[in-house]
Amino acid sequence: MNSTNSAIELLAPVSGPVLPIGGVPDPVFAQKIVGPGVAVDPTTQVLLSPADGKVVQLHRAHHAITIETGGVQVLLHIGLDTVKLNGEGFKPVVKLGDYVLAGQALIEFDADLIAQKAKSLITIMVVTEVSEKRLHFNRIPFADAGMDVLVSVSEAEATAQSASGDGQAESQEIRIELPTGLHARPAALLVGMAKSYRSNVELLKGEKSANAKSVVGIMGLEIANGDRVRFRAAGADAAQAVAELTEFLHDLEEQPEAATAKPAASVRRASSADSLGGVGVSPGLAIGFVHQVRGETFDFAEEASASAEEEKARLERALTAAADELSELGRQVKAKTDGTQAAIFAAHRELLADPDIVFEADKLMAKGKSAAYAWNKAIETHASRLASLNNELMANRANDLRDVGRRVLRLVSGGKSRPNPLPDNAILIAENLTPSETVALDRSKVLGFCTTSGGATSHVAILARSLGLPAIAGIDPKALEIAEGSEVILDGDLGELRLNPKAADKQAAQKMQAEHASKREAALTMAHKPAVSRDGRSVEVAANIGSVADARQAVEMGADGVGLLRSEFLFLERDTAPSEEEQYRVYQEIADVLGERVLVIRTLDVGGDKPLRYLPIEAEENPFLGVRGIRVGFLHPEILRQQLRAILRVRTRGKLCVMFPMISSLEEFRKAKQMLEEERAKLKAAPVQVGIMVEVPSVALTAEAFAREVDFFSVGTNDLTQYTLAMDRGHTGLAKQVDALHPSVLKLIEMSIQAAHAHGKWVGICGGLASDLKAVPILLGLGVDELSVSIPSVPMVKSTVRECRVSECESLAKRAVGAATATEVRELKVLNPSQGFVDEESVLVPAEDR
Repeated sequence: MNSTNSAIELLAPVSGPVLPIGGVPDPVFAQKIVGPGVAVDPTTQVLLSPADGKVVQLHRAHHAITIETGGVQVLLHIGLDTVKLNGEGFKPVVKLGDYVLAGQALIEFDADLIAQKAKSLITIMVVTEVSEKRLHFNRIPFADAGMDVLVSVSEAEATAQSASGDGQAESQEIRIELPTGLHARPAALLVGMAKSYRSNVELLKGEKSANAKSVVGIMGLEIANGDRVRFRAAGADAAQAVAELTEFLHDLEEQPEAATAKPAASVRRASSADSLGGVGVSPGLAIGFVHQVRGETFDFAEEASASAEEEKARLERALTAAADELSELGRQVKAKTDGTQAAIFAAHRELLADPDIVFEADKLMAKGKSAAYAWNKAIETHASRLASLNNELMANRANDLRDVGRRVLRLVSGGKSRPNPLPDNAILIAENLTPSETVALDRSKVLGFCTTSGGATSHVAILARSLGLPAIAGIDPKALEIAEGSEVILDGDLGELRLNPKAADKQAAQKMQAEHASKREAALTMAHKPAVSRDGRSVEVAANIGSVADARQAVEMGADGVGLLRSEFLFLERDTAPSEEEQYRVYQEIADVLGERVLVIRTLDVGGDKPLRYLPIEAEENPFLGVRGIRVGFLHPEILRQQLRAILRVRTRGKLCVMFPMISSLEEFRKAKQMLEEERAKLKAAPVQVGIMVEVPSVALTAEAFAREVDFFSVGTNDLTQYTLAMDRGHTGLAKQVDALHPSVLKLIEMSIQAAHAHGKWVGICGGLASDLKAVPILLGLGVDELSVSIPSVPMVKSTVRECRVSECESLAKRAVGAATATEVRELKVLNPSQGFVDEESVLVPAEDR
């Protein structure tokens, strides 16, 4: 039975992951223009009837069919834009007017053909006749066709109290039962659902209200566990919106409480009489003069000089121009860095369209305020709310919001900013710098910077490292009081700003800079030589890249190959996924640049933390524990298969490898490899090496089982460290403690290497630890075969390997794994048989020179 007197149950028409219809990359379905429903990414190839009923419509292209059951009509639509196939790949097994039973086959379809020729395989089930009906969606991650109930349809209940007969509705109070309140993931999910209704929807908490379609607005309400809220809507589908959103919040209440850990204390360099401490977020040493950055300021009138309509048009033009500028900034970042940081500016573009901010500005302009004043007021209102929230990650986004706000303000005010010229040899001091300001810094004048806010994984810190600028975050606020033009020494390694340096201090710093420069120069002259230790161990030093230009630069810098091609660069900053042909051409061009060198291509690694606008991935409270990496590929198999086909078509003179990210179980690897082998068989392509990222502790702990089946491991130390230490690398207060040289992380690396070598497989390190010169001797001692590093690091890492003796490195690595803390590891000394204990750096110095 699939229906009763009180409800109609609609079964899953296909098997596969279940998706919210609001996230489907098709506005007709996502905005519920056809009607409310649900989506499934099919893993089966037969469409089944969701209920007993009658076939009342069968499209001539055979990709869509409608079943009438219990007074409602249910549209089933296989794939997106599949009407263009004109029936190719579809075979109906019923005809118009037939009566069918729940679970009966309706249409057979060729999933592989459709995935290649259509926009998506995602299959939609929409209820098109819902007058006086209430729909309950069974939110399950995966559905079995003909077995699992996805939607229940019943007579509408009095869940919404109609305020009048003109399309207005308000819910009763809903008590929030979420341990962490309504923020982050649940707020984003709520906004995504609210946007699918045509009505205006508000979320109310007491006397405060917010646009339910604005994340910024909802965050500003600070809805905590136990608070009572209600919905109010006005429009054609107001009652439906209120009823379904109310039910959505009730469903959220049923989610189990997530385990939380008490944050550890923030660790930073202490201040003293002659120095100020903070967190070193980008290494390097700089001697220069303080320039206090007080923030760009603009001159504009509060009252409008034109009509409200003209002011709104002026703001709209500024928003459009700002979006274009952000796209250009993204392209600049791709050119200056490895390209992965371009996503920062893609996120900024999304902030431009936040309806709550635009609505707030519109209200002020309607009251006679100028476009500049209205926009600035709206931005500051919402940024202040975000900055005051208990959710630190959201509070950090206030800086991004202000960055976007200033960009638009400059445009809407005609660029009338007060000048703040940069001196030569400047060390910038600021409360904060925005990503836009950081990437636009004049490198001929700016030697480094310090901010009183932020952390090692803030957007600004990431950009500083990519640009090679020494930087300190979280510095003592007394830095803001340093007189303009004061001479200082910035140590980005120690996180220390030395004040009023004496002649001897400057001489020591200059000597250190000269030594570093000399070492870099010597390393560059030897960059194209192999990296072979003094006792004969050869180690491949490859590069991490994110573009064809990066590949050329890597070859110029002496890289032995590419140990990590971040294929995401092809998928970012666009509205549709790249075609197979486009991907193939880029991969082939990179292979041609590399010649006989190795090329390791990582499949698409995105998720809730770095989403793509055309892939429906729900916002998550902790995206690092959600759908990312290979899980996205399984959720969207047509994307993964297309990428695998493009890679397999590449012809290279060197070794070609495919690497799967975020693997956490052997089942996942087998599934991914099976997909690759299926595509390889279709193309009759040559075999390639297939490996995985080791970035989840479960893989390292079961490395023996994986080593029997994979061709290689590549350790992603950034994620492996945060998962092992249970510390979010995006958390400002914990940034200093997320150290990949922690003994627990080193032990997991050691286990992976030992298991791989026991089965004749090779192991590389492609995370940030591989570029850490202090870590290189330890990694050599653990037995690593390859180090894949940032492009500028290639010469120095090669030089470091050549100066090492592996026999001494092994002794050092043994003590590092046996240490108790990361601090102990960094302070380790190596035992030299003839001289006793000496500094760790002695493993880098020839014995005859000691």
